[in-house]
Amino acid sequence: MAHDVSIPDPSPVLDLLSAFRRSKAMFAGVKLGVFDSLSRSPKRQLELAAELQVEETALGRLLDALVGLQLLTRDEDLYASTPAADAYLTSGSPRRMTGYINYSNDVGWRLWEHLEDAVREGTHRWQQTYGWDGPIFSHFFKDDAAKREFLMGMHGFGLISSPHVVTAFDLSRFRHLVDVGGATGHLVIAACERYPELQGTVFDLPTVIPLANEIVAASTVADRIQTVPGDFFADPLPSGDLYFLGRILHDWNEEQSLRLLRTIYAALPTGGALLVGEKLIDEDRRGPDWAQMQDLNMLVCTEGRERTLSEYEGLLKLAGFTDVSGCATGSPLDAILAIK
Repeated sequence: MAHDVSIPDPSPVLDLLSAFRRSKAMFAGVKLGVFDSLSRSPKRQLELAAELQVEETALGRLLDALVGLQLLTRDEDLYASTPAADAYLTSGSPRRMTGYINYSNDVGWRLWEHLEDAVREGTHRWQQTYGWDGPIFSHFFKDDAAKREFLMGMHGFGLISSPHVVTAFDLSRFRHLVDVGGATGHLVIAACERYPELQGTVFDLPTVIPLANEIVAASTVADRIQTVPGDFFADPLPSGDLYFLGRILHDWNEEQSLRLLRTIYAALPTGGALLVGEKLIDEDRRGPDWAQMQDLNMLVCTEGRERTLSEYEGLLKLAGFTDVSGCATGSPLDAILAIK
């Protein structure tokens, strides 16, 4: 019987039907402690089930799924962690992304349940999902441990992207980089490692600075980096000739973004610059899917959005910047450089 070539390929639909299941399997492996345990030593299903206090057969089904997802390996009946899982999915790794994964599992997952309503109303879903108004993270981070773990998850992202962002443009002419909302300082560290003459400042909220101090102190460039506490919407910015905004502008609407950009423009000397790290949507808005999915994440989680290079250029020029260039880095963040 001849194959009916008129039937469309169902692969994209079938893939997306299981996509959330693949994510949830990884989330569950992190949450249950599978990767933490197997990173210490390979184990058999029965031994691991007893350690994690879960039902043995059900755990075996999860473990086999994680093997299929290439997050675990299995030799006979012995399960082991992969290098990628060890690096990104274990709570003791300096490159861990577990904080962001647990946030996605515990908080973001529920916000995404209401994507349809976000599209209908054009607003984030914090009030609908949790009954929260005001600064959302102050509700989520109920203690220092929760905040630290989330920041370390974002630090894992930063270790992947920051080396690419600081090499997207030649920054050797600049002398002092200020990372506005710099979190753990991963960008400043990467920049100072790349440019031996560069000094750096991490500027973030007072509650973030202790972790930044800890991360910076452990780096090879600690003697060239300082940390300064402050709120970039309320306090004067530390002085520098190069400022950085990484994953900041996508949190805010046009009015708030423009307010911050004008503050930075006013603080810069002539010839100074702003480096922006965000994932760029293609000008024809056909991709990349990472940026498009992050754009929908911003819709349900924040007041902001992901933008194209021309949209960032419009904002930056409204703030006073003249020469604006963009660079796709191939990492989770692209780079934009705007000159005063």
